[in-house]
Amino acid sequence: MNDRYDAGAAGYEADQYELVGYDEYGQPVYRQIPARQQPPQQQYDPYAQQGYGYDPYATGRQQPVPPYDPYATGDTGQQPPTPSYDPYGTGTHPQQGGPQQGGAHSPPYDPYGRTATSGQQHRVAEQTAYIPQQAGPVEEPQPQERGDRVDRDYRTEQFAFVEEPDGDSEDVIDWLKFTENRTERREEARRRARARVIALVVVLAVVATGGVGYLWYAGKLPGLSSSDSKESTATAVGAQKRDVIVVHLHNTAKGGTSTALLVDNTTTDQGTTVLLPNSLALTGDDGTTTLAKSVDDDGSSGTRDAIDTALGTEIQGTWRLDTPYLQNLVDLVGNIEVDTNADVPDPEAKSKGAAPLVRKGKGQTLSGKMAVAYATYQGSGEAQNAQLERFGQVMQATLRKLTSDTQGATVTVQTLGMIIEPPLTDKDLGAFLAKLAELAKGGDYKTAMLPVQTDGTLSAQASAAVVKDVLGGTAKSPDKDAAVRVSIRNATGVKDNTEKARVVLLNGGFTFLEGGTASAAATSEVVYADAADKDNATEVAKTLGLSAGAVKKGEVSGNADVSVVLGQDYEPSSS
Repeated sequence: MNDRYDAGAAGYEADQYELVGYDEYGQPVYRQIPARQQPPQQQYDPYAQQGYGYDPYATGRQQPVPPYDPYATGDTGQQPPTPSYDPYGTGTHPQQGGPQQGGAHSPPYDPYGRTATSGQQHRVAEQTAYIPQQAGPVEEPQPQERGDRVDRDYRTEQFAFVEEPDGDSEDVIDWLKFTENRTERREEARRRARARVIALVVVLAVVATGGVGYLWYAGKLPGLSSSDSKESTATAVGAQKRDVIVVHLHNTAKGGTSTALLVDNTTTDQGTTVLLPNSLALTGDDGTTTLAKSVDDDGSSGTRDAIDTALGTEIQGTWRLDTPYLQNLVDLVGNIEVDTNADVPDPEAKSKGAAPLVRKGKGQTLSGKMAVAYATYQGSGEAQNAQLERFGQVMQATLRKLTSDTQGATVTVQTLGMIIEPPLTDKDLGAFLAKLAELAKGGDYKTAMLPVQTDGTLSAQASAAVVKDVLGGTAKSPDKDAAVRVSIRNATGVKDNTEKARVVLLNGGFTFLEGGTASAAATSEVVYADAADKDNATEVAKTLGLSAGAVKKGEVSGNADVSVVLGQDYEPSSS
């Protein structure tokens, strides 16, 4: 049985080798370092016996045998030099060939059975060797035997942990990261797309709701507008707010007036021009009169109050518009376009065969002069309403061309240089016209004629269609039972006779109506149309100092109950 070599055996210097690294199998690699000077050591002879010399390799020389020291801890006497133990068989002696004590030279011990070629060999410096089955560095202390078990102190550096390098691990990690990032980006893109779609749907829903709400509020939804239901119309009329201004067009060249109401319904955002015929019967302080007569006699204030009484309106102001100002207004807005219904001759033409100033047709462009000529034109045999309708066309076309800016419209009014009658101011008129201009541009403007009967009173149709729906008022025609209306035409050739007759009739409790003048007549006439008015006619003749033979049945003019023609037989002093 061979004894195991123990690196910690006596005579071995632990510092003869040092750790230089590990091989590819994880085993430690050492190299030899120069040995220090050592005293001669006793060669361990496992087979030597006490008191006998023993040569295990039969060298032929018996050496004295020293006492046995299993741990080589001390010398018992002089011993012959013992070669150092070389586990790898390098044959290097620690004395490097120095003389040995005892005069004998013995070869170094070779545990592997190899004999050194000479007794002296040179040391190989910095030789690297592998130590088979070396479990730890040479600095490991000698293990201690405890019975049949050997305890060793193992340290971390005695073990080698082998990690198999994987060159593809980083690539795999990078690919996983790339895949994860691309997936996250796709999910984020899907989330953003869903958010955009939801936001778009919400915006469209809000816009649609707002649009429907606006149409409902403006009454423009089919089937839901106020005009589609009489009940809703009646309810809405009472709550609507209107701004109304009366405009009187004075024809400074030929005389006469044309009257219209400009209405701004602020509740429904609807603008309207209501044309008032001159034959409209009004009730004033002096009794019943016509609109045309009221404008000439009572002026703006009296006429405004009379219209409010007849139509149940509340007029905020009066705009006196003379024809020269109308001409300037049309020129300031840059001409107008009107669908004309007649050829209008040039009033300044010297011959009858001259070309007309305004031609009949659609989309005719009218300058200021042409607009005035068209607005005041009344053809031969036409009623006054025909001329009034032309005036309404010119007003609506002018509003379409007027600026809808309040400041700009006010500047336009101020540029005209008109005298605005109180309580209306130029700023008030400018703001009012700007609002109407906005409605006219948007198509929310119309023109309506107030229907008047032959006697000047309002019919039920007028009360429902215009007075109630457009003006929001109630028609109040003069009460026929209140006073007998008497129309006076002067044929005496004396202008003052008309005024004298008016005073006499008013004092007699009759309502005076101006009938104008007539050609000279020798005798006076008192005419009644209804048999019920025969007694009233007889009373009028008596009041004026006329004979009963002057009373007869016939046609009466205007809205009068009795018509009187004062002839040359009329004597005011007798009345």
